[in-house]
Amino acid sequence: MGFYIGLGVIVILILAVIMSSIKVVHTGNVLILERFGLYYKTLEPGWHVTIPFVDFAKTRISMKQQILDIQPQTVITKDNVNISVDNVIFYQVLDAKDAIYNIENYVSGIMYSTITNMRNIIGDMSLDEVLAGRDQINVKLLHIVDAITDAYGIKILSVEIKNILPPTEIQIAMEKQMKAEREKRAAILIAEGDRESSIARAEGEKRGNILRAEAEKESNIRIAEGMKESQLLEAEGKARAIDEISKAEAIAIEKINRAIIDSGTDARVIALKQVEALTEMSKNPANKLILPVDTINSLGSVAAIADIIKEK
Repeated sequence: MGFYIGLGVIVILILAVIMSSIKVVHTGNVLILERFGLYYKTLEPGWHVTIPFVDFAKTRISMKQQILDIQPQTVITKDNVNISVDNVIFYQVLDAKDAIYNIENYVSGIMYSTITNMRNIIGDMSLDEVLAGRDQINVKLLHIVDAITDAYGIKILSVEIKNILPPTEIQIAMEKQMKAEREKRAAILIAEGDRESSIARAEGEKRGNILRAEAEKESNIRIAEGMKESQLLEAEGKARAIDEISKAEAIAIEKINRAIIDSGTDARVIALKQVEALTEMSKNPANKLILPVDTINSLGSVAAIADIIKEK
């Protein structure tokens, strides 16, 4: 009975040794393996078989991106103002061997490197420069700390300043200054609005005057064109009247000539026809008679002709 118990114990021990020799590494991690106290190799994710009592699993290292939140630190600026600054650092282990054997604690190394260099950078800047140059500080810290941690296989991905808190009295002064700046900007905006409004009103009045002047000009042009049309129509009417008169005179002269031809060359008949023609022409008030000298000389005989006609 004792034999079987001892055999069972031995089997259990063997199984325990075999199980302990199998190392399982999860995704995103690596395992540092030492043999006889010396670094042997880095085990990647998966399962591995080691030699019991010879190989020793020193530590597991996460190869994922990690976050280090640094507590607020008191920093003195160039103009002797105490401010509180806290950072967040994003980093990743690239070489697990260097991270374990080149530094005792790489997390502390990252933290203290960041704090020390942050104080050096901010110490060369005034408070206004610190408040306005947060991105500049982040970039400088990133380059400096990344160069330091490169020696122990750490890559600094980003350094971000979360908060910059000046003393209470400075915060109150800054709030007053910001309020004054806001009031100043509001006054400037109001003044600019009034100026724009005045300019708009002036432009509107100018445009209105221009439109009124253009309307008056257009009205005068139309009045002048109307007067011109009226004068043209009046002139055309007079021209037509003169033309009609000329036609009437030509007809009268033609009648006189025809009467002369029909009545012979008797001087008395000719004189009578002339008198009749002149009488017809004088009935129209628009006619102007222009008599030659011979006609005026012959008017003296008109009375004698009239007396003869009366006797006959």
